[in-house]
Amino acid sequence: MDLRELIKALENSRLSGDAQVEIKDIQSDSRQVTAGSLFVAVRGTAVDGHDYIGNAIEKGAVAIVCEEIPEELASKPVAFVEVGDSATALGKLISRWYGDPSDKLILVGVTGTNGKTTTATLLYELFRKLGHKVGLLSTVCNYIDGEAIPTDHTTPDPLTLHSLLARMVEAGCEYAFMEVSSHAIDQRRISGLSFNGGIFTNLTRDHLDYHKTVDNYLKAKKKFFDDLSDSAFALTNLDDKSGLVMLQNTKAKKFTYSLRSLADFKAKILESHFEGTDLLINDKEVFVHFTGRFNAYNLLAVYGAAVALGKTQDEILIAMSTLYPVAGRFETIHSPLGYTAIVDYAHTPDALTNVLNSINEVLGGKGRVITVVGAGGNRDKGKRPLMAREAFKSSDQLILTSDNPRFEDPEQIIQDMTAGLTPEEMTQVLCV
Repeated sequence: MDLRELIKALENSRLSGDAQVEIKDIQSDSRQVTAGSLFVAVRGTAVDGHDYIGNAIEKGAVAIVCEEIPEELASKPVAFVEVGDSATALGKLISRWYGDPSDKLILVGVTGTNGKTTTATLLYELFRKLGHKVGLLSTVCNYIDGEAIPTDHTTPDPLTLHSLLARMVEAGCEYAFMEVSSHAIDQRRISGLSFNGGIFTNLTRDHLDYHKTVDNYLKAKKKFFDDLSDSAFALTNLDDKSGLVMLQNTKAKKFTYSLRSLADFKAKILESHFEGTDLLINDKEVFVHFTGRFNAYNLLAVYGAAVALGKTQDEILIAMSTLYPVAGRFETIHSPLGYTAIVDYAHTPDALTNVLNSINEVLGGKGRVITVVGAGGNRDKGKRPLMAREAFKSSDQLILTSDNPRFEDPEQIIQDMTAGLTPEEMTQVLCV
């Protein structure tokens, strides 16, 4: 594809040099540049791609997209395209390179602190059971109509993201469901995508190592809904205090779901145990293989999104009754000796509280809860004592241990967690 055709995807860009130069590929990492590459210089949180424009030219880049042309490189025999924001431009260029794959899919994004993986994955499973070819982009794994593709980010980088969507189109997928992280929104990793719908699950303290304040975190989530088109739908959790905030400036068709208030999609828990839950969804009863109030919210979001996408209540509930929990999300393991183990990804104080409350509700005071929990390294340190406090309050025995320490000292992470407990409480806590 020549540069002139490619940059039609950009608004308010300024070209210097040969517009008809042939582009062989697009890269944002100068180490991946080869002869004929278009290099997009993106300002990241740790590295500024503008510092590597010279390297990219030396390796054979024939065109550079940047926010500012370095004076010492302005005379180089390459085409320069100046843009206001390179990160936004990257997504749009990659989308055009792959033939705008998101325009050929019904693409729905799920954002929120907790519940993204479960909600997106259950939508993927539900629509496959309804007979559709479907793609999934999630924290656990990416899928193209049943083909598993490993992942290492909640939301992939733009090059990987659009490549996967293009593969979904090639495979004949009609729908794609994806997790949309606050980092991806803030870093414009979803630039160039055309969403048919957005779902908000909830917002609690998380990622403050990156966003610094809860308000910044909220604004990042809200921007996703602000950018939806009037042909899309926006579905929000009315029971979350930030739920209606997400709808304030969206042009999309607005829908709400709730377990406590009047909403477009309403549910009530009739009975819950470790094998599953009896739910009443919009006045129709259904048994699901999920436990806990938080899972009722996830399932209600799935139901609401499916209705917004044109499915009927009966076909949704019949398919929903055959779904099972996502691996590592309130995953239940039964021992022949009568013990029950619950494995859950809970990595925020709120998520931990939700899981433990659900367990205690099912037990009804007739069993003991032993909680084993840790906190990830190089992440928001402020939530560590809060997680220990929540775990202690809802458990009969608390064991603090290492999670993924990354580049931190595991023992220091545990010490940070114990700051949420009194010396007397610590006599009942085991640290390993």
